Amino acid sequence: MTPPPARGATKSPQPPSPGTAQLLTLVKSMLGARHYRAGVATHAACFRLAATSMTPAPDSARIAGDLMRLLRASGLAPLRLGGRTLLPIVQGGMGIGVSAHRLAGSVAALGGMGTISSVDLRRHHPDLMERTRGLGVGPEAKERINAVNLEALEREVAAARRIAGGAGLLAMNVMRAVSDYTAYVKRSLEAGIDAIVVGAGLPLDLPDLASDHPRVALVPILSDARGVQLVVRKWERKKRMPDAIVLEHPAHAGGHLGAAGVKDLNDPRFDFERCIPDTLAVLRAAGIEGSTPVIAAGGIRTLADIRRIQSLGAAGVQLGTPFAVTLEGDAHPEFKRVLAEAREEDKLEFTSVAGLPARAVATPWLLAYLKAEPRLQAVAHVKARCTKAFDCLAQCGLRDGKAGWGQFCIDQQLAAALRGDVKRGLFFTGRGALPFGGQIRSVHDLLVKLLGGDVQPEPITA
Repeated sequence: MTPPPARGATKSPQPPSPGTAQLLTLVKSMLGARHYRAGVATHAACFRLAATSMTPAPDSARIAGDLMRLLRASGLAPLRLGGRTLLPIVQGGMGIGVSAHRLAGSVAALGGMGTISSVDLRRHHPDLMERTRGLGVGPEAKERINAVNLEALEREVAAARRIAGGAGLLAMNVMRAVSDYTAYVKRSLEAGIDAIVVGAGLPLDLPDLASDHPRVALVPILSDARGVQLVVRKWERKKRMPDAIVLEHPAHAGGHLGAAGVKDLNDPRFDFERCIPDTLAVLRAAGIEGSTPVIAAGGIRTLADIRRIQSLGAAGVQLGTPFAVTLEGDAHPEFKRVLAEAREEDKLEFTSVAGLPARAVATPWLLAYLKAEPRLQAVAHVKARCTKAFDCLAQCGLRDGKAGWGQFCIDQQLAAALRGDVKRGLFFTGRGALPFGGQIRSVHDLLVKLLGGDVQPEPITA
């Protein structure tokens, strides 16, 4: 599947009027010069985003109060986590750069849990990108990139806090599979994040890393009750239990998936009707059922979905793709268009370079890669070091010559998607029709719709 050209892409862009000069400057600073040039066909959406950023923020406290009243009218129960009462709708972490300060801060400002993805956040900061431009490969390059990424992480947490204004809850998602996992967790804690969420591996050491931060909520992402039981038993010995559990259904979620392989994605043990009650039984046996909310993730798209999940005993839901395509989402407008316009038949499962099954839109790069994958895997071999500068994964199919694992640089492909490069990008996505179809709407509109409220009919499209 090749995504259609952006609306208006065949037309030559008109020269900007003097009145748009300030908007152009802000757009370029937000996206970076190369991102800006790549998105000139969708500059109208960028202008709207920049204009929103330049105007005073609306009364977020009043709007958050309206959403809480809407929550009560919907019959849903709130999510209680980290000593706070929240909307039972969590925005999942999406890397690289898809959920950064603007999206996470906006969700938190309206009373939800907003999540920043920790991986390679330098890509939102032109000055940090400049400091890592032209590096070779090897330990020195890795060290410099990791250092600026930690600086970017601190900036993103601070910026998200300014947007949130003390409302909601701000989390940092850290993949257990990344090589700098420990440093990301520690720097997030030092930066004052409210919660640490860890997926793509079992975070058995997370209580140790957060031992000096007892008030920070620790939230593992798992896919079945067996994984929950293992984490609970290990953490119990460390005298610290999970503050919440995210149960992610690999048959419906996007990005890296919590199953042994692609063939296992539809295993019945992942079904919420089985997994949620089994997980609650594990928590009950450990004496923490009442204090450890379960949050279901994967394929949640409607108020009816949330009601079904809460009827099974879960406290809340986590959504990724519906938030990724909002106006406040931190990715390029073309990224949002690709996800919003993708049909179910345009979504493919494959094995990532991290050795995990993954789900993404069948863009030109992914189709070409999958065609070449057997040949690439046939010649895979262990390399002395990462050949792509940013040695991001603890175990990497490309670097380590792993049989059956992906043979591409995931950082480069996800970065291309972030900047809207449809030809070269890897566009992670979940399954299920999006709440607004192909429309690009605000976080507020999405939350209102999920809570059963009335949303203004006029679409805002990329």
